[in-house]
Amino acid sequence: MVTLEDIRKARERVKAIARVTPLIDVSAMAGTPLLLKCESFQPGGAFKIRGAYNMVAQLTDEQRRRGVVTFSSGNHGQAMALAARELGAPAVVVMPTTAPKIKVDGARAFGAEVIFAGTTSVDRRVRAEEEAAKRGLTMVPPFDHEWIIAGQATAGLEILEQRPDVEAVLVPIGGGGLAAGVATAIKLTNPKVKVIGVEPSGAAAMKASLDAGHAVTLPKTESVADGLMPVRPGDLTFQHVQKYADGVVTVDDPQIIDAVLWLFSNAKIVAEPSGAASVAAALAKMAGVNGPVVAIISGGNIGLDRLEELRAIGAGK
Repeated sequence: MVTLEDIRKARERVKAIARVTPLIDVSAMAGTPLLLKCESFQPGGAFKIRGAYNMVAQLTDEQRRRGVVTFSSGNHGQAMALAARELGAPAVVVMPTTAPKIKVDGARAFGAEVIFAGTTSVDRRVRAEEEAAKRGLTMVPPFDHEWIIAGQATAGLEILEQRPDVEAVLVPIGGGGLAAGVATAIKLTNPKVKVIGVEPSGAAAMKASLDAGHAVTLPKTESVADGLMPVRPGDLTFQHVQKYADGVVTVDDPQIIDAVLWLFSNAKIVAEPSGAASVAAALAKMAGVNGPVVAIISGGNIGLDRLEELRAIGAGK
């Protein structure tokens, strides 16, 4: 399990590249005490740079010389490509055939070789493992590794410092790295603060796992939030969420779309559907608290074409 000391060391490591992202108060617009932790402002447009850099920075010189590989729906791939570029390592990213163009272009812009494999997290993991074995590359997993979790946890430390009176933090969950890290950082620092994960109702693998008492694999996932669709949480991320989080809630795709459009129109913040899931839960007041709630906007990698598609969907519902 990740310790508070691991997280503090990760913070020193990632400050070379990760920004201390702002908390933006949108309480007046939301009609409820709400602050937004804008991880969409990170290099690469998502929180993922925290974990990716923390891991690549701890590899040996020989491992970095040989190169790194990962499997990702997009944001982790971009982050690992950026971390690898900064630390002098060749990078290979395996993405689904359905990956948004903005995320594919981002990974390539940071110097990564992009390979496409299937549509599920299992498809791309298998291909990434094949590439690692064939080329001698080191795997930098998207969420299920203690170094990744510790890196993502640094966002939790920032929230407590920026808003010591926070009562609840809402965190989007895909594979669970961010939720695992933030919950660990917060509970080991101030256990009174609630940490609640948020999943799409069509891809609620972590909630199903918590209900079952062990990590489970869903037969399929479906959601507008492409970054929150693993069919199974990580073993490590599940253990951390099970121990430290206060629960997981689900939001429907129409709620996620409404949150994306609400952020764009009212807060003037661009968030991808995966990043806006926490805000959807906040606007529905799912945290069950009266005091300040922080919703983490985990990413903002969305093209204008996709934003227009979501606007049309929202207008036509």
